[in-house]
Amino acid sequence: MLENHSWDVIVIGAGPDGAMAAYELAMAGLRVAILEKEKLPRYKTCGGGLVFRGRELLPISVQSAVEKEFDSLAVYFDKQNQPFTAQRNFPILSMVMRDQFDQLLVQEAVKQGAVLLEGQCLHQLDIGSEIKVQTQADVFTTRYVVAADGVLGPTAKLAGWKETRKLIPALEYEVGVEPTVFERLAKEARFDIDAIPQGYGWCFPKANHLSIGVGLFAPKKIQLRDFYKAYLNKLSIESTTFEEAHGFQIPVGARTDGFTRNRVFLTGDAAGFADPLTAEGLANSIHSGILAGQSIASHFNQEEEAAKAYLAALEKRILPELRFSASLSAFFYSLPFARNLLLAKYGQRACEVLTDVFTGQLVLSQEVKQRALKKLKIW
Repeated sequence: MLENHSWDVIVIGAGPDGAMAAYELAMAGLRVAILEKEKLPRYKTCGGGLVFRGRELLPISVQSAVEKEFDSLAVYFDKQNQPFTAQRNFPILSMVMRDQFDQLLVQEAVKQGAVLLEGQCLHQLDIGSEIKVQTQADVFTTRYVVAADGVLGPTAKLAGWKETRKLIPALEYEVGVEPTVFERLAKEARFDIDAIPQGYGWCFPKANHLSIGVGLFAPKKIQLRDFYKAYLNKLSIESTTFEEAHGFQIPVGARTDGFTRNRVFLTGDAAGFADPLTAEGLANSIHSGILAGQSIASHFNQEEEAAKAYLAALEKRILPELRFSASLSAFFYSLPFARNLLLAKYGQRACEVLTDVFTGQLVLSQEVKQRALKKLKIW
């Protein structure tokens, strides 16, 4: 046992937010440990669609972890004859498998001086003048903790947060299909709205298989597997060579009781930063990890200032866009008849604007948000 091993900052979780927080902290010269309950590389349930915005935020190239790139995307609606499509001169979506992607980011943090401690499952936090972090194997002390342990991670609860996020269920499969079927479906990254009532299905081609899933944006019990099977039929997939199922929850509503307390900073899914309209979480995970790391590094000896700096940074982009997406999501999934009427007239314009938001080409400050809505002429 490494009794009372001391660090400036301990990051709980080796996902993109944890890796990028550690990267920023180590770059600033702080002593940083990343505690990961598993051994990298490890499988992580995720559609694996990295949007251009998230990729551009990264200070390193992740090309070696990218399996496919798409400079267009297609959004299908049951009541529309043709999908709405958006085309850009950059990769709107880069497809990654999280085991390789996460390991690459962690390796970059380690190059900057962070230390990866694997097989460390958090059991207890004791918060005083120092924070004592107890795992099943060791006891550590630290000045700050970054909670980057995902939607079901224990750090936030152990630090005193109640559950105020909006969690939605999703079911994702890694799917193998015959070569001719793969060739047909590998041509586009697609979303199928209403493939499940008040939700959508997605089909993301990877290097040699498909990531296919369904997600529900309403708080009700439903047999996701039945809708997954129906979605396979919609995709004209008659048989598969393998299917690996992964059920999970996505936090599409940010916490309402803050993102810092007692020198514990929440990032990514632990904070509830997945987009309420698309359920995409990688970009905000990366972004919030960077912001948390920078805020702590800039105000290490002033904990109140570090917390204020993090909240101010979140309010520049992440939180306003989450609020905007939440208002759109309530309309989009709860009122499909009204939505389809508007899409019949304004669908392509809406697709273009939302793609710009999705990829980071349009930043939704209050002024720009109103201008975008006025341009759409639907509110």
